[in-house]
Amino acid sequence: MKATAFAVENIPLIKPGNDIGRLIVEKTELEEHDIIVVSSTIVSKSDNRILPLDNVKVTPKAKAISKKNGNDPRFVQAVLNESSEVFIESPFLLVLTKSGSICVNAGIDHSNVQGSENILLLPEDPDRSAKKIKETIFELTGKKVSVIITDTNGRAFRMGQTGAAIGIAGIMPTRDWRGTKDLFGRVLEVKNEAIIDEFAGFANILMGEGNGGTPIVIIRGLNFYRESCSIKELYRPETEDMIRRALISRSV
Repeated sequence: MKATAFAVENIPLIKPGNDIGRLIVEKTELEEHDIIVVSSTIVSKSDNRILPLDNVKVTPKAKAISKKNGNDPRFVQAVLNESSEVFIESPFLLVLTKSGSICVNAGIDHSNVQGSENILLLPEDPDRSAKKIKETIFELTGKKVSVIITDTNGRAFRMGQTGAAIGIAGIMPTRDWRGTKDLFGRVLEVKNEAIIDEFAGFANILMGEGNGGTPIVIIRGLNFYRESCSIKELYRPETEDMIRRALISRSV
């Protein structure tokens, strides 16, 4: 098995309404079953998910939480607006987003957004955004590609951040080894490899976190294509999520 990866160069600053799929086709030559990893930042900008903090109406709940964690109450309210459940309020907000992922501050970002009073929300439906990019590329090239939309997440029990998938199209979210055998003939029972997060983390090395301006990475030579898929297949069911259960019991 052999794969190559490269960042797509000369990506302009994305503005609301820009067509990410068309831009990818214009900037690079694609091959069948390429895996295209796209930073959520440019998808959010294309979807006009830029929010001026002055447009946020603050509730008493947001004011109370802001006193605990020291964040701007407008920012806290924006996080609450994007969340369906709050697990931790301080020293940071850990929430379940409306799209189904659990992350700090609902993935809302201050970086790489013009205007000191503007924030950037995650794509409203990352799977839908990934599917739109995938379908545009197929319409323009006839190539079946996989698309992964990523965000930068911290990790429990470890320092540092890494790329993580938040939306997919045309790719299986996991590679299931359960039922296969190891080198010594033992049957594997718990090995279910989260390949989309592995691709997201690797692509993040090429994207960088600063002013590199390379928010799109192509991974070539691997075929994990699947027509029907969803990021929700990666989320652990609530009944099996021991950490989530512990957080809920802690907050009661």
